Amino acid sequence: ALYRAKNEGRNRACIYDAEMDAALSNRKLLEGDLREAIASGGLRVAYQPIVDKSGEKIMGVEALCRWTHPVRGDVSPAEFIALAEHSGCIIELGALVLRQACLDGNAWPQLSLAVNVSPLQFRRADFVDQVERILKETGFDPARLELELTESVLLGNVDSAEAAMLRLKALGVRIALDDFGTDYSSLLYLRRYPFDKLKIDRSFVLSIEKAADAAAIVHAIVGLGRGLGMKVTAEGVETADQHLFLRAAGVHFMQGYRFGAAMPAADIARRLDEEAAPHPAGKPTALAS
Repeated sequence: ALYRAKNEGRNRACIYDAEMDAALSNRKLLEGDLREAIASGGLRVAYQPIVDKSGEKIMGVEALCRWTHPVRGDVSPAEFIALAEHSGCIIELGALVLRQACLDGNAWPQLSLAVNVSPLQFRRADFVDQVERILKETGFDPARLELELTESVLLGNVDSAEAAMLRLKALGVRIALDDFGTDYSSLLYLRRYPFDKLKIDRSFVLSIEKAADAAAIVHAIVGLGRGLGMKVTAEGVETADQHLFLRAAGVHFMQGYRFGAAMPAADIARRLDEEAAPHPAGKPTALAS
C-alpha cells in the first residue's frame, strides 16, 4: 500500500488488498522474463521511417524496441520500457538497441538513425564511453547517429549533462530534444545545450485539427527551432490534413502512421529500393493523396 500510494502521487492514502500482492508478483515475473529476453536476444528492434516534408522520401529512421513474450504475446513498449527503467535493466536494454540499430543502419548509408536514451542511461558516468565503443565495434558513422533525449534527462543534472553532450558532439553524434512541449520546456535548455533538433510531441499533432491552441503551439515550436538553427520533426502524423498543416508550418521532417509504422529492417530496405526505382511519368505516389 505504501508503494502504491507513492506511485500514484503525494497526499493520498491506499488501503492494502490482495490485488496488490498479485500485481507485484506479476510485475516481478515479467521483470524476470524481460531480463531473460535481454540476455537471450528475445527482443527485436523495429524502425519507423522519418520522411521529408513532402512525405515521399525517407530521410532517416527511429529505432524502437519490441518484445513478443512467449506466453503473453506482444508486450506494450510503454509497459516493458517503464519496467526496465524501474528495475535498472534499461542500461542493458539501451545498449542492446543501440548496438543492433548501428549494425542494421550500416545497410542504409543515406539515412540518419535516431535512438532513444533514457535518463538512467544518460546519467551514467560511462555513457559516452559506451556510445563511442559501440560506434567503433559496429563501424557506424557517428555523423548519422542521432540520440534523442527528453527534458527529464536534464533536471538536476545541468553541468554533467552539458559535459556529456559536448563529448557526444565532439564524436560527431547529433542530439535531439524529444517530446518538446510536454515537460518544463525551458528556453534555457535550448540556449545552453547543443541540440540539433526539436521533436514536436504527438499530443500536439493529434490536436491541431481540433484545438487552435495546439496549432499555435506547433507554429511557435517551429519558429523557435528555426530561429535557433535547429531542425524540427513532428511525431504522430496520421492524417493528410495534419501532414498539410505541418508542411505549411515549416516542419522539416515528419513521422507517424501516415508514412509507416515501425517495421523490420528488411522492410526499410524494401522501401528504399522502391523509392530508388523509377516511377512512370505523371503517376502519383502513394502518399500524394
